Amino acid sequence: METFFSFLFPLLGYLSGSLPFSVWLTRLAKGVDVRDAGSGHATTTNTIRQAGWGWGALVAILDVAKGFLPVYLALNVAQAIPPYIVPLTAAFAVAGHCWPIFAQFRGGMGLAPFAGALFATNWVSVFIGLVLLLTLLFTLRHGARASVLTGILIAPLFWLFNFHGLEFWMALACGLVIAYRFFIDWNRKYRELWLDREKPQS
Repeated sequence: METFFSFLFPLLGYLSGSLPFSVWLTRLAKGVDVRDAGSGHATTTNTIRQAGWGWGALVAILDVAKGFLPVYLALNVAQAIPPYIVPLTAAFAVAGHCWPIFAQFRGGMGLAPFAGALFATNWVSVFIGLVLLLTLLFTLRHGARASVLTGILIAPLFWLFNFHGLEFWMALACGLVIAYRFFIDWNRKYRELWLDREKPQS
């Protein structure tokens, strides 16, 4: 029974991740589908493009919370769950965000709920992951490639920083999901570093 109960947390993670706040809030604010413009994904940046910075900030907070809440509950509410349930819950939250059951399996890219899941475990790991992502982003000047490499490199980086516990296993599980998700945009052309919008014609 305890093992069965433990697997409710990954399910909770997936359902939490599947809440498509960018789709709902952009539709509420502007009456459009956030996925019909920009990158075609349900992301904070697409929300900013279509509904403005205020709605985008709200989506970012809610998307982080989608990863934070189920992992926090798994860590602090459940008693004696197997250790692997926590990284599994985080990975399912990220997968739900990427392929949400409540939005035709067309969602975001997974970075925000991954950050939330890490924050529920160790806030320092969020900072390290962000530095890695920004370093790769400003070096490569390509959002998708930087994110793919972040997904691949974040677990080894955590290991080097002596994070050998839940942070490492969460980074390994979630990083692979994120790398796979972002790989679809590997050859996408980015005209600008921030918000990857095409520059206006002069």
